[in-house]
Amino acid sequence: MKKVPFYMIGFGILMLFDTLTQISFKMASNHAGAFILSWDWLIRVFHNPWVYGAVLGYLGAFASWMTLLKRAPVGPAYAASHMEIVVVVILSSYLFNDKLTPMQIVGAACIVLGIVFLSLSESKHD
Repeated sequence: MKKVPFYMIGFGILMLFDTLTQISFKMASNHAGAFILSWDWLIRVFHNPWVYGAVLGYLGAFASWMTLLKRAPVGPAYAASHMEIVVVVILSSYLFNDKLTPMQIVGAACIVLGIVFLSLSESKHD
């Protein structure tokens, strides 16, 4: 059985933290309502646990990214960090009933193909 490279696990963790951040922001904004610069609005925002999910997501993504940069090739690492966009688009259509347009599907496919091509070219240089 082939051992999974460290950076593949790291990319998964980075994607989870990035996705947590984006989903948490959306959930927090849904709870906070329209932006009104007032103490009541700020209190409503900071009493929402999703705000802290976003902070946790950012911290986790930062730590994951710094660790990955030490061990993974930069080109594929940067490209793979954008996989979160694909996951968030899909989850948003499911969780928030956001419309998934044909252009978004094509864009997501381009991101995935770009990651695959960069990974393949990097593996040929090893």
